[in-house]
Amino acid sequence: MNVAVLPGDGIGPEIIAQAMRVLKKLDLRLEFQETPVGGAAYAAHGDPLPEKTLSLAKQADAVLFGAVGDPKYDTLPRAKRPEQAILGLRKELKLFANLRPAIVHPELAAASSLKSEVVAGLDILIVRELTGDIYFGQPKGIQEKDGVREGFDTMRYSEPEIRRIARVGFEAARKRGRKLCSVDKANVLETSQLWREVVTDEGKKHSDVGLSHMYVDNCAMQLVRNPKQFDVIVTGNMFGDILSDEASMLTGSIGMLPSAALDEKGKGLYEPIHGTAPDIAGKGVANPLATILSAAMMLRYSLKDEQNARRIEAAVTNALRGGLRTADIHTAGMRKVGTSEMGDAVVAAL
Repeated sequence: MNVAVLPGDGIGPEIIAQAMRVLKKLDLRLEFQETPVGGAAYAAHGDPLPEKTLSLAKQADAVLFGAVGDPKYDTLPRAKRPEQAILGLRKELKLFANLRPAIVHPELAAASSLKSEVVAGLDILIVRELTGDIYFGQPKGIQEKDGVREGFDTMRYSEPEIRRIARVGFEAARKRGRKLCSVDKANVLETSQLWREVVTDEGKKHSDVGLSHMYVDNCAMQLVRNPKQFDVIVTGNMFGDILSDEASMLTGSIGMLPSAALDEKGKGLYEPIHGTAPDIAGKGVANPLATILSAAMMLRYSLKDEQNARRIEAAVTNALRGGLRTADIHTAGMRKVGTSEMGDAVVAAL
């Protein structure tokens, strides 16, 4: 199996290096090809997503991605900014389903901003539609009318797009607690009214999964009030973007959360949900666990290797159980370690 490795910017190369160590320790039949993306690619080739990088990603069986973005490129035209690379990859690879687990390891319950009894044992999966909604809907732009500028975007979803992501949500729930909560804003938005109708209809084909509906503002509140009521949440692109970041903080650190972006055939791009953290880049203190767990998701979803995915996850748990913590998850009494030392602990646990 061929894996395209795209480290990117900021802490990307550091955390990808630790995930690669873990994968190589498993001695799997994988071939890795590394290439620049984002700001690193712009610096080298004048484009955040060069044709060579895109071609490699298309040919690979899976893509392991670090992070893109750097403040020094903020003045570039939008098409040349590092963040356009991830948007381009999602579009070109047709990655429509974003899976974001939010799991609280027992050892990290005290690191959450909520009371430990509220989050202990938390295990949520957020399924976010990734290629539609207001981010991609047309028309959009900024125009001047009667001397006043206005910006406008279009929220748009087709029935096939909604049905496709609903199926992913139902199938994920079948493998977990058989509960699916569909999140929308059907009391205000026409788009959400269609969303609710289609998800409800799709639910008739998945009668073994309990389906509920919730408005997005209520869901945002419930994630803080009683997060363990949820099993799988399925929602649109913008709502999913917001809710998944909110859910990430329930776990204690955004540095703990992996993600997968899948196409219809199971090929995926796997990345930690945190950013490039330019303030700590190169200091060797970044948390590599989200990237290592993203590698486990890659084995599970694209390479169909459940056994080794579980081995990686168990190794991460063992490293935490041993008291090791990077700065973002450190609490009193634990041993603070850097990026490579945390990687050492996971490799040793394997």
